[in-house]
Amino acid sequence: MGLLARVRKEWFIVGIVLVILSAKLQPSVGVRGGPLKPEITIAYVAVSLIFFNSGLSLKTEELTSALLHVRLHLFVQSFTLVFFPLVVWLLLKVLALTAIDQWLLRGLQTVSCMPPPVSSAVILTKAVGGNEAAAIFNSAFGSFLGIVVTPVLLLLFLGSSSAVPFSSIFSQLFMTVVVPLVLGQVCRGFFREYLERRKLPFGAISSVVLLLIIYSTFCDTFSNPNIELDPTSLLLVVLIIFSIQISFMLLTFAFTTRSGSGFSPADTVAIMFCSTHKSLTLV
Repeated sequence: MGLLARVRKEWFIVGIVLVILSAKLQPSVGVRGGPLKPEITIAYVAVSLIFFNSGLSLKTEELTSALLHVRLHLFVQSFTLVFFPLVVWLLLKVLALTAIDQWLLRGLQTVSCMPPPVSSAVILTKAVGGNEAAAIFNSAFGSFLGIVVTPVLLLLFLGSSSAVPFSSIFSQLFMTVVVPLVLGQVCRGFFREYLERRKLPFGAISSVVLLLIIYSTFCDTFSNPNIELDPTSLLLVVLIIFSIQISFMLLTFAFTTRSGSGFSPADTVAIMFCSTHKSLTLV
C-alpha cells in the first residue's frame, strides 16, 4: 500500500496530529473568545451537528431497540460513574506516596468522576461499526446523570463540594443533544428513500466535526500561560492515563465478549468507548 493510500485510509489519525500541531503553533485562533468562537461554534453548533447527523442516519427502530437495552445501559453507567472513580481513587492512594505532583493526581481523580463523553464516544462507535444508537443514549443519559452524580463523587473522593449550574448545563445538553437528534429523526422520515439511496458519508462528517472539537480543546490547553508543572510528573501522569485507558478497555472487552454476556460485537464497541472515556462538560 502506497503512502498516499495509507494516509487516505488513516486520515482521521493524521487529522488529529495536524490539528494538535496547528493548535500548538497558533492557539489564539481556537481559544475561547478567539476568532473561531468555540464557546458557540463548538459547544453548540458542532455538538448539535453530530447528533443531528446521527438522528438523520439512524433508523428509528435502532434507537428504540437501544433504548430498551437496559443491561447495556446499567453496565456503562455503573462502570463509568462507580467502578472507574473507585479504582482511580485506590490507585491514587498508592501514587500519593510518590513524588508526583499532588495537583495532577487530584486532577486525575476529578476527571475520573466525570460522566461519559457527549460526542466523541458516538463518533468513534460509528466509525468502527458499533452500536451507535446505544452510544447516543448512554452519552446523553450519562451526561444528564452526571449533573447530579459528579458533584457527589467529587465530595466523596476529594472532600470538596462543587457548585454545578444545573439549569444551564441541562438546557445546553437538551438543546445540543436531544433536540438535534429528534430533528434528525423527523427529517429522516421525510427523506428516508433519498438518504438510503445516496449513502451519504455521515461518519466522515462527524469525524471532521470531532477534529474541530479536538483542535479547540488543545488551543485552550496551549494558550494557558500559567501552567507550570514538573515535566517528570506530567510525563508519569500521561503514562498512568494511557495505562488506565488500555487496561479499562481490555477489561470491558473481556467482560462483554465472554460466553453468556448477552452483548453483541456492536454492543461491545459502544460499551468500550462509552465506559472508558470521560467528558469535560462539567469541568
